[in-house]
Amino acid sequence: MEGHVRFALLLCAAIAASASGQTCEPKVGATSPWVKVREMLSGCWTDFITRDEAEVHILNLKSDENAVFSLRLSSEKPVKLILTSPLAAHCLYNVSANVAIYIRNNSKIKLHTNGHGGNHIQEDFPTGDEALVEWARQTFGGVTSFTTLRYAQTIAFTEATRTKPGSSRCVLGREDSSEKHFMEVDTNPMAPLLKSCSPPQQSGADEPGIHIVNIPEDASVRDVELHIETKPKTQLFLRGPNGTTWTFLNAQHTRFASNNDITLPTIATIKPRFEVTSDNAADVQRKALEQFKASAFTSYTELRLDESTVTLHLEIRETLTASEAPPQTAPPTKANAPSQMPLLMQLYASPDYRSPLDPSTKLQCDKRIYAEISGHTFGTIALTIKVASCVLRSKGLCSAEKELPFIPEACSLGACPNSTRISFSLEQLQEPAPTRWDLECSVKLCHSDHCGDGGRVKRNLEVTQPCRQSPHCIEFGLPEVLGIAFGGFLIGVLLIGALWFIKIKTGYPAGLDMSSTAASLPGCPCSGGKRQQVSTNPSPSENSSANASIGSTQSTPTSSMA
Repeated sequence: MEGHVRFALLLCAAIAASASGQTCEPKVGATSPWVKVREMLSGCWTDFITRDEAEVHILNLKSDENAVFSLRLSSEKPVKLILTSPLAAHCLYNVSANVAIYIRNNSKIKLHTNGHGGNHIQEDFPTGDEALVEWARQTFGGVTSFTTLRYAQTIAFTEATRTKPGSSRCVLGREDSSEKHFMEVDTNPMAPLLKSCSPPQQSGADEPGIHIVNIPEDASVRDVELHIETKPKTQLFLRGPNGTTWTFLNAQHTRFASNNDITLPTIATIKPRFEVTSDNAADVQRKALEQFKASAFTSYTELRLDESTVTLHLEIRETLTASEAPPQTAPPTKANAPSQMPLLMQLYASPDYRSPLDPSTKLQCDKRIYAEISGHTFGTIALTIKVASCVLRSKGLCSAEKELPFIPEACSLGACPNSTRISFSLEQLQEPAPTRWDLECSVKLCHSDHCGDGGRVKRNLEVTQPCRQSPHCIEFGLPEVLGIAFGGFLIGVLLIGALWFIKIKTGYPAGLDMSSTAASLPGCPCSGGKRQQVSTNPSPSENSSANASIGSTQSTPTSSMA
């Protein structure tokens, strides 16, 4: 009995140790249903309109170099739209005829119209937020809205006139731009700056959720303001480099822990009681479990921001509805973002690109495949397509991902407008592998020498297997295995029949010692009658008689011959 109790205790300890070591690997851009992070950037919103009833909007864009975004603005009233960006960007705009777009004289923003109205004006206005608002106030009399956006891909405006009465002066502050009902942004502005993951949740667990926020050592941010929407039982673990300060703009949670200073409203700064020197995700997750003496956490979020001071809006949820998907460790793959050029991939068997392959055609690994990726341009905008990378992802129970090398193919002038051509081989699939794959290629849209993200295009592939037999390993399918088994059965039956035939004809079982005199003499009966014993030590008289008999028998032929 004592042994069973000891075993049960060891088993419980092992389970607890395993649970306490629970971690998950964060992915860039992964979305979590438990935590939604929105950055509150500089902006304002008023009810101002000019004397001719024109709205004045300022868009301050923060994105990667040579980013491509589209702008739609439909309004019956005049609109003055000021665009500013510290980096080069390409704007594909579709606006009403009464919309005027203002850019700086030396602006790096390139405007591309699709031929529907609008005009752009170059002005020498300042770049700083406050200075730009003051310039707009002196030039137009005021500002209707100032909005800062990160990584915007599609921006759509509607009329904002008289939607916020009582405010006519634009006072910049940290705002949640999603609250502006007259503006729709078709992307997650925080996606490139986030890594997140959620481990499998224990069913029926009644413990408060633990949500982890980690700022890596190489991030620029050091002052973080948090506005949190959550239930009181939420537990929050905050980790940042030395010198980081977390300021809570509200205090709806009851428990928190951090290796940095925490400032609460109307309360003095709380000093940290422990250290977390490593910014590794697994180390931070284990430290959070240790601090809260828990066996599991709900979500992990990693922030990598390029500013020293940020304001974040955290919407934390503790339960999910039945219609919501479970936590994902990777973002869902989309063929194209809504704002990007619609792309199509067509496969060919020869470099002349004349006979497209049917989608159900099985591809051979030893044959080169030719692909053409095409898209529809935005009106009169001249954009070229370039393939950045291609990957193969298996479909089925066994997940696999392989980078697919490709070769750009030449295209004669005018033969393939708005498209690009590549070729590739599936030789790397010659080992036993799944036969159904997704081919996904990332492309860039380029105008002159400037390129931006153009999205992804996907195509289903079915590959013949095996592509090529390995000289050291032969792969057998079910028909081959059954054939070999049946052949072995027939050989066994034939061998047993042969042995039985020998037994019937000879009267002796197989393997019988045939060295006896009766068996060696010709004419020996084979009927299986009783064998007589032969003495191994004959008497001298028998020997003499035998010798004489043999001698007379041998002399007869001699005399006959004489």
